[in-house]
Amino acid sequence: MKTFRRLHIIALCSVAVLIAAMASAAELPESADGSKPAQQRRRMTPVTTAATTTQSVNETRNDTARINAERRARSTTYINKEGRTVYVDTVSGEEWIDSLAAGRRVPPMKYPLFHTLAVGVNLWDPVMRAFGQHYGLADAWLELSIHNRYNPVVELGLGKADYTPAGQNYSYRSPMSFYFRVGADYNFLYNSDPAYQFHAGVRYGFSPFSYTVGDVTLDSPYWDESTTFSIPAQHATAGWFEFCLGLRVRLWGPISAGWNVKYHTILHESRATYGKPWYIPGYGSRSGAITGSFSIIYTIPFHRGGLNKISDDNVDKTEDLTQNQH
Repeated sequence: MKTFRRLHIIALCSVAVLIAAMASAAELPESADGSKPAQQRRRMTPVTTAATTTQSVNETRNDTARINAERRARSTTYINKEGRTVYVDTVSGEEWIDSLAAGRRVPPMKYPLFHTLAVGVNLWDPVMRAFGQHYGLADAWLELSIHNRYNPVVELGLGKADYTPAGQNYSYRSPMSFYFRVGADYNFLYNSDPAYQFHAGVRYGFSPFSYTVGDVTLDSPYWDESTTFSIPAQHATAGWFEFCLGLRVRLWGPISAGWNVKYHTILHESRATYGKPWYIPGYGSRSGAITGSFSIIYTIPFHRGGLNKISDDNVDKTEDLTQNQH
């Protein structure tokens, strides 16, 4: 009897569960294809508190790299006498040194921006003419020293040629013509005594000139006669490039001597009807790629301290900036 009652109770419970499941399925609408859609999940709204608002700020409060990057973006810089890059906040005016860049020093400029003005006379061509060279006259140049490191140069000169090769049947003549060169030198000893320099430089030269080829003699063995004629004056222009290495030493007071070894090559020239010119003023013989210069130089300092005047920019603008590194 007890067993029958237990089975009856179990059957009633199963029927109740089945009815509940059928009722739940009947409440869900069917889709167009007859399938039952899945039940939607409940949406959870995150709770914003004071702790979650300040969490990111607290986590990055001591992030030195991020702080320095933000400060660099709104700062200007200068190099102090120790060669360190000093940042100046354009908003607050505060000066600071980036702790990440503190180990990277930039060599400071020891001498003022406009350091000296030098005037030189190149005696190379007069000396070489004394030893038999058949061309050239002389040139003078003007040089501005910037921090005793960068030296822009302007050179002006006159050149001529008068040459009759031995055993040849012509004479080449080029009347006095103007030429110029412009360029700059880099002084490798820029933080040393400016009385001594070792530099490398480049130049661009240009000259408009004219030339004639005269007394051209043609012999005719058949007729046993000779004919002499001349090529009329030819007008030409030429431009060239120079690379030079040089030394400069002080002789006494503001007087110095300088030597340059030059490699040069022709960049462009006008067309010639009767062949290319043998000589170009300022360049020399077109067959030579190596030449030189020797100059006597007079140097004019821009400051009362003379050539050894130290730049005022090397006075440190901060007091112990390294204590304020971030």
